[in-house]
Amino acid sequence: MKKLLLGIAFIMAAISGCQKNSDMLTVGISKIVTHPALDAIEQAIQDEFAHQGITNVRFDLQNANGDVNTAATIANKFKAEKVDIAVGIATPTAVALANTLRDIPVVYAAVTDPVGASLVESFDKGGTNVTGVSDMTPVKEQIMMLNRIRPLKALGHVYSSGETNAVILAGMAKEACRELGIEFIEATVTNSSEVKQAAQAIIDKVDGMYVSTDNTVVSALASLTDVAVKNGVPIMSADPSSAETFDILIAWGFDYYKMGRATGRMVKEILDGKKTEDIPTMFMTDPSDIDLLVNIDLARKLGIEIPEDIIASANKIVENGTLTTK
Repeated sequence: MKKLLLGIAFIMAAISGCQKNSDMLTVGISKIVTHPALDAIEQAIQDEFAHQGITNVRFDLQNANGDVNTAATIANKFKAEKVDIAVGIATPTAVALANTLRDIPVVYAAVTDPVGASLVESFDKGGTNVTGVSDMTPVKEQIMMLNRIRPLKALGHVYSSGETNAVILAGMAKEACRELGIEFIEATVTNSSEVKQAAQAIIDKVDGMYVSTDNTVVSALASLTDVAVKNGVPIMSADPSSAETFDILIAWGFDYYKMGRATGRMVKEILDGKKTEDIPTMFMTDPSDIDLLVNIDLARKLGIEIPEDIIASANKIVENGTLTTK
């Protein structure tokens, strides 16, 4: 009898311990691959919670390593563990979460076209359990800027045929080139190991290269920049975060850390009771959300003169081996 009572007491203590932790929230974060922009979003979400002084939260950080099947496995993990909310960083992981977590709120971040990816039906309204932040980028304006710096007869573009956002942006780049009278030369890849070979296949046919917010290509950016620099071809990138450490002539795009902070605030609103359907897709439209990086060292190496007004408007400049942020 004494042993039985001790056993009951032990079970009751265990139950009591679980109840004490019942206020702990779990935020599952799934990113498609590791690279500076997506890593910045992941960190910024956590920093936003810390900034707000929220301590009753646990982050389950998962990386699909560029594999959609792994993204689906992560989604099922979150479902089984009944996370309080899930964040999908990039289109493939966001789609995997939305397809699996029907009764758990899903927030997407760095998704170019959430409507095209069937995450929501409209930019103006969230879904029954899905909403988030888009990183739709000004493709035509980016190509126009590169064309001004180095007049283009042909623009090269390597992109992932398996990423919805990459396919959409490739279509936009192709249309922009058509309007600007520039030949568009593309090469597709299915994984990051194919990026270098794809770049080599088209590099001698182009005057410049365009890199979109394509996670597969950005994760293998070193391979692409190596090919481009060896052939004297400048690159315009839509991802300034990655451009800080690679040979990118010019990069114009979002501050992904700020996007992560905005995503964190949205997650907090939903945890506080706001319905996803009442939160439209957020776009990073404030001028302070935009970064323009110019690599003067690379310009000199390639024999390219960057207009002074572009240099003056840049908030990140690489010169004499140093990155300076205004």
